[in-house]
Amino acid sequence: MASSTIPSYALYGELGRDSSAEWVHCEAIQTRSHLHNYRIQPHRHEQLFQVLHLTGGTAEITIDGRSNELSGPFVIALPPMAVHGYTFSPDVSGTVVTLFESRLSQILADMNGIRDIFRSVQLIRLHEQEDLAQALAADMASLAAEFAGRASGRLEAIEARLLLILIALHRIQGSGQGTLYGPGQRSRGHAWRFHELVEKNYRSHQPVEIYANRLGLTPPHLNRICREHFGDTALGMVHQRLILEAKRYLTFTTLTAKEIALVLGFEDPAYFTRFFKRQAGVSPLTFRAMQQNMTVRG
Repeated sequence: MASSTIPSYALYGELGRDSSAEWVHCEAIQTRSHLHNYRIQPHRHEQLFQVLHLTGGTAEITIDGRSNELSGPFVIALPPMAVHGYTFSPDVSGTVVTLFESRLSQILADMNGIRDIFRSVQLIRLHEQEDLAQALAADMASLAAEFAGRASGRLEAIEARLLLILIALHRIQGSGQGTLYGPGQRSRGHAWRFHELVEKNYRSHQPVEIYANRLGLTPPHLNRICREHFGDTALGMVHQRLILEAKRYLTFTTLTAKEIALVLGFEDPAYFTRFFKRQAGVSPLTFRAMQQNMTVRG
């Protein structure tokens, strides 16, 4: 399936979600799968990390064109950009936890050994890990209960439970029960590390060669990876991030276009205006006016 034809969803079937919404979502596998006759077509999540905990029934999972038949108890950990689909049995049971990849990085910021594992697809058998499997099931149930409730400290409790779940998966993976899923992993890993580097450095306007060197790639190789996984060149990705931030400042602050240009690392405000118009199709001031008009009408 060509990259341009792969649907990119927030949650499956939802093309857009409010970016200000909670950073985590939790639901029973049945909740969404039964709406689609237990068949989830191949799709991907550009910014989301997902853990599917299969406790009963069966699932056929297809990842990057390769299929596996799974039966519970089983865990699937999916990083962003992994193209995946499912066919579940009608008696399927279990839980799906979805969160922003950026939040995952924050949670595991001081745990590089664990963080690196979840840059790749993980298929984790629980059949021979009874104690760890029970502890994992208890933590998943507690996380689901916190998500459904409204108690004080709810999101903090969810984050704590999530950390315990990730540590449990790391321990199971370390016991040899985890499987590193092969196709496209190296390329996808490079793509997401580039995404992270852009997020940290886009204001400094570093040339593509610097990003490529930090990833141990040549610029043409990095461009091929970006086109494959993001549908744009490496430089295009940097430009997209700059424009996104500029739009945020124009929408949510009263900074002038000149001030925004300086905040975003543009030495010449006039060049920033030309750059914004070329990328967004309108000038910064026109974009701000359009956003204000939308707010008034809303």
